[in-house]
Amino acid sequence: MPKRTEIGVVTRDKCDKTRRVEIERRVQHPLYGKFIRERTICYVHDENNESGNGDTVEIIESMPTSKTKRWQLVRVVSKSTEVDVAALRAARKAEAKAAEEQQS
Repeated sequence: MPKRTEIGVVTRDKCDKTRRVEIERRVQHPLYGKFIRERTICYVHDENNESGNGDTVEIIESMPTSKTKRWQLVRVVSKSTEVDVAALRAARKAEAKAAEEQQS
């Protein structure tokens, strides 16, 4: 039986070598016919910490790596273009503080 491959979005990258990937899908309601968005959450083993939050990745089924991890990262399809506003503000504060200290 071939291994399944899926494409999803990384939603959490806080743990070392582990990523939480959400796979979106649309399912039609059996009675009303309305399309509903559902998601599957997979825990993925990322050996080199290549992916980050918001990246689109391709994953493949594998033998269990831990209690929850049953997938492995194949490749990063596209990198995220989101900007971390808090990190930018912290960097600007640090630059302003350094410039202020140089003037003094």
